[in-house]
Amino acid sequence: MKSMSQRAAGEPLVLEHRPTPEPGAGEVRVRVEACAVCRTDLHVVDGELPGLRYPITPGHEVIGVIEKTGAGVDPGMTGARVGAAWLAKTCGLCRYCLSGRENLCDYAEFTGYTRDGGFASHLIADARYLYPVPMTRSAETMAPWMCAGLIGWRALRATGQAESLGIYGFGSAGQVLARVCAWQRRRVYAFTRAGDTAAQQHARALGAAWAGDSDTGPPQPLDAAIIFAPVGDLVPLALKAVRKGGCVVCGGIHMSDIPAFPYRLLWGERRLESVANLTRADGREFMDAAVAANVQCDVRTYPLERANEALDDLRQGRIQATAVLIP
Repeated sequence: MKSMSQRAAGEPLVLEHRPTPEPGAGEVRVRVEACAVCRTDLHVVDGELPGLRYPITPGHEVIGVIEKTGAGVDPGMTGARVGAAWLAKTCGLCRYCLSGRENLCDYAEFTGYTRDGGFASHLIADARYLYPVPMTRSAETMAPWMCAGLIGWRALRATGQAESLGIYGFGSAGQVLARVCAWQRRRVYAFTRAGDTAAQQHARALGAAWAGDSDTGPPQPLDAAIIFAPVGDLVPLALKAVRKGGCVVCGGIHMSDIPAFPYRLLWGERRLESVANLTRADGREFMDAAVAANVQCDVRTYPLERANEALDDLRQGRIQATAVLIP
């Protein structure tokens, strides 16, 4: 097999050729068809997440085909097309797992972070943490479903019945969410980096009712806001933009420090909360919604060997589409 692996934080990924791995008990080997590139992958390669061990192969938005099953796994799964996401495994025994909050498990494993991910030709995965995906759609256009879609869905659910929704950071997750919100008849207000007219135009093309700079206010108070950009300075701005009783949801795994802000921005029963990881129930719900809403993702494909280029294009904001690696 081949993979793009990292030996130390901040170093570029290096193409490696290794023996094709064998699945253990409860596991399957997936032949990777496509793996989307996520901002969390940047946090991994930059060494910004705790507990990183090297070498590591990033990538957690994987679409592929089960090639081989391990002991205890139904051999009939061979040949099935599946998606692998960030949550790779949980203990199943802690208070969080037993109360339906496996996303908070202290012993969880994560694809492309604590175990090798999808920037590779093959992936070993726990069979219980995979999602069936349609055979009729292209792998590259479904790959963003596996994180941008899933985390966006969990963040959207946290906003309740919000009809007007601000999205701060209109990257892959924002773009998927805009399509879902259009299907649900919610109004989207897109906030981008100051002067990023290309992203604002893209947001309007995807049905946003309004798009503008993140340091400006929306044309009317919002019911809720979701922050995908890892910028703590956006929290007071988002709180200022939502009406009384509204909420601001932080959707990223990593964010710069939130600055001090006056209590009046939180007063009026506004809520500030985060979403962490996802549950398999989230995944199943979103897969159904994505098919029903016919969610299409704008992607730009790269050969696996150009993973560093794809990461840099994402970091520099050079593309509006989602970068997707093709082994």
